Amino acid sequence: MTSRPRFASHSSSETGGRRPVVVIGAGPVGLTCAIDLATRGVPVVVLDDDHTVATGSRAICWAKRTLEIWDRLGVGQRMVDKGVTWQVGRVFHGARELYRFDLLPEGGHRRPAFVNLQQYTVEEYLIARAAELSDLIALRWRHEVTNLTQTADGVRLDIATPDGACTLDAEWVIAADGARSPTRTRMGLPFPGQRFEERFLIADVKLADATRRADFPTERLFWFAPTFHAGQSALLHRQPDDVFRIDFQLGPEADPELERQPERVMPRVRAVMGEDNPVTLEWCSVYSFRCARLERFVHGRVVFVGDSAHVVSPFGARGGNGGIQDADNLCWKLALIVSGEAPESLITTYDEERGAGADENILNSSRTTNFMTPKTRAERHFRDGVLDLAAEAPFARSLLNAGRLSRPCSLAGMALQTPDRVPLAGGLRPGEACLDAPVVDATGRSTWLLDHLGGSFALLILAGAEAPDLSGLPPGLRCVVVAERPMTVPGAEVLCDTDGLAGRRYGAGSVAATLIRPDAHVAARFAALDGAQVADALDRARGRSGASVQEAA
Repeated sequence: MTSRPRFASHSSSETGGRRPVVVIGAGPVGLTCAIDLATRGVPVVVLDDDHTVATGSRAICWAKRTLEIWDRLGVGQRMVDKGVTWQVGRVFHGARELYRFDLLPEGGHRRPAFVNLQQYTVEEYLIARAAELSDLIALRWRHEVTNLTQTADGVRLDIATPDGACTLDAEWVIAADGARSPTRTRMGLPFPGQRFEERFLIADVKLADATRRADFPTERLFWFAPTFHAGQSALLHRQPDDVFRIDFQLGPEADPELERQPERVMPRVRAVMGEDNPVTLEWCSVYSFRCARLERFVHGRVVFVGDSAHVVSPFGARGGNGGIQDADNLCWKLALIVSGEAPESLITTYDEERGAGADENILNSSRTTNFMTPKTRAERHFRDGVLDLAAEAPFARSLLNAGRLSRPCSLAGMALQTPDRVPLAGGLRPGEACLDAPVVDATGRSTWLLDHLGGSFALLILAGAEAPDLSGLPPGLRCVVVAERPMTVPGAEVLCDTDGLAGRRYGAGSVAATLIRPDAHVAARFAALDGAQVADALDRARGRSGASVQEAA
């Protein structure tokens, strides 16, 4: 990136007052929160102590689930158009390829398994989308929070701006201010976890020669003990604008200041890219990392998301993607609370659901790191034995861990999901993230199922060839009918499942309907269209168990 944009700051006089939600931090997670809330009609102020985007590429691997969330927020296509699409990973031991894997082996999905896109570009696109929603999103650059006080009905923020101090009151605060979160520190919250002493070098290098670039496929390449970096590990990803990301394991004794010097970096780079390839260094950094999380993500009216709530190693692309899932989980709940449509207690389910997601990500991340950097003789013998067997033995490949890549976390068995009423059926179960499928809308236009789910509660009805009877369903509940043929169903949107894929993915034949949450997770499914069962599941999913059907709707 040759230059970073600079965004104009506002005067302190434009910032004060009281707002429903204030977001601290204008990184990918904070901006996603702001856009999500704005699409639900909730005014948001975003405060950031800087006035530009990230330095260096930082987070680059954005998973299919993240892209689907951004689709709902109106920015997914732009990310995909710019990003480098990939789904194949290859793992090597020395010069020998052990195996390759495909993260999206089946068709019928709009979005790829991953795109690689530098964090600074992601932030630019999210900022541009926020600007399109400027009637609801106020971006405040160079606004540093200096103090935070919880009140009886919200949070008071003291803010330093270029032209003086101001005070801002919020009903809710979302802390999205990163791994070193000043908000977390200011509130004195412990951040327990495990620190890994191993150091790694990240180098972004540009290969200008198009002919030479063709030698590097758009795949994730991971080496254990590569010939060009003996005794350690390395990882290669392709990025947009002719840039490649290379991660080198350096060992715990590496001197960060020394190792980031170009005269130390470039010989390592040329060993990977080829001595005669014309490469230039765009950015580099030396890092170590920890796996840690807050015990609770909700503290009164302050809610922590992304790296301010939990941190993991970069291997597996679970940090940024996990943070976007935080935003997706939180914002529909917060919007219902702010509007009075759900009790404040609904916010506790964010703790439950995303706490489990953080635990899953930390577990996978820690296992990857321990496999890559064994600390004991037994761990090293195990790791080396797995590497020796992995090329021929499928069971050894299942033990080989070069980064279990990000997947949507299941919410099965948690408070908002109704226990499954059709336990023997195929398809998606309560708590699982929705799957996409090609469909045709009422105008005959080819479209995608996920474009018609999410954003609000919806009942997905698998109708087959017969029009369903929607009488008795909760009033106001959005209904999406997936049918084998065009039909008219009053009060519902009808989509044609021309190749039957949507039906197969959602359990056609034994599942009549599936209740979909606003974040496109399954809340419940039903063997028959029973209005009372649907109403009970909707109450539960809104955190209003025991309310009447009329109140729930």
